Amino acid sequence: MLRIGLSGGIGAGKSTVSATFSELGAIVVDGDVIAREVVEPGTEGLARLVEAFGEDILLPDGALNRPALAAVAFSDDEKRATLNGIVHPLVGARRAELIARAADDAVIVEDIPLLVESQMAPMFPLVIIVHADEDIRVSRLIEYRGFSEDDARARIRAQASEEQRRAVADVWLDNSGEAEDLVEKARELWHHRILPFAHNLQNGEPAHVTPKIVPYDPSWPAQASRAVARLRVACGHRAKRIDHIGSTAVPGLDAKDVIDIQVTVDSLATADELAEALLAAGYPRLGKIIADTPHTDDQSWWEKRIHASADPGRPTKVHLRVEGWPNQQFALLFVAWMKANPQVQSEYLDLKRGAVAHAYATTDEYAEAKEPWLVDAYRRAWAWADATGWRA
Repeated sequence: MLRIGLSGGIGAGKSTVSATFSELGAIVVDGDVIAREVVEPGTEGLARLVEAFGEDILLPDGALNRPALAAVAFSDDEKRATLNGIVHPLVGARRAELIARAADDAVIVEDIPLLVESQMAPMFPLVIIVHADEDIRVSRLIEYRGFSEDDARARIRAQASEEQRRAVADVWLDNSGEAEDLVEKARELWHHRILPFAHNLQNGEPAHVTPKIVPYDPSWPAQASRAVARLRVACGHRAKRIDHIGSTAVPGLDAKDVIDIQVTVDSLATADELAEALLAAGYPRLGKIIADTPHTDDQSWWEKRIHASADPGRPTKVHLRVEGWPNQQFALLFVAWMKANPQVQSEYLDLKRGAVAHAYATTDEYAEAKEPWLVDAYRRAWAWADATGWRA
């Protein structure tokens, strides 16, 4: 099962994307629909809202007067927090109930208006944000939903900012143009990323990556941060620490477009226990790889577990290593050593380019081609660490 978080500010066009995915076969769990269900007459939700905000939020027939509630609840941050504290848990419970009914191979699109505000983004293997500039959204809200301009802008500014949404977005769909353009973008995303992702996840397979060196991408740290947040949710307290490692963690260094993350655990048994949670988060295990190439005599200290993303749009490797073991320490040291030594960066980049030039067909072959240099790099890096006093 692939779970996707879909969100966007009011008036951005999220419903258009949601409807398109539904037509293509997704099971859409709509947060707005659920939010209405949990406050219908006779529900616990409506009773708690009345207790918090008074009888004036009701219509004569006892149903919720939504404009009246909005006028009260969006008047200040404390009241908005009270509203969210009542509605969000009820919506979450109903959402979980609907998802539990879905087939194992389903694509679940959870349409959540306050995905960012509720800090739910790391719960999803893929987060899609639909966006349009504020003036465009205001015009839509006035024309299609009867808002006044002041009300429209107040609602927009009460929600997450563009910067906050960009921070969690794996996919950013711009809806500044016509609805037909947005539908086409959604369809392309479905066929070229979502369906392959779902297929890989169902079969426990990572997305295939051909080794290729690309210029440094300034967005790599942000992409790594999203992966780290996702892995914190998946691993919980069993992760001692989670770090962005590898070449993409070195500012300015050209590299393969693969994010490497290290999850530090207390034992390989714990790493094995995390396999199911990591699969649900979008990272199937690579069972054939159980160790790094050892650079010390005791090979058992170089064992690990490794998972890789099933998402073809964001190749990622997740290395689970035991706290204090040489491979766990070296992964952290390597990044610090590279950052501090531009000449070493140049050496390593030349090595990688040479490995790619030999047209290695797989990432494993590419990695093996670098090992002779890394054996010496292990010695040099620790000599630097001893000289500078570096410690993980």
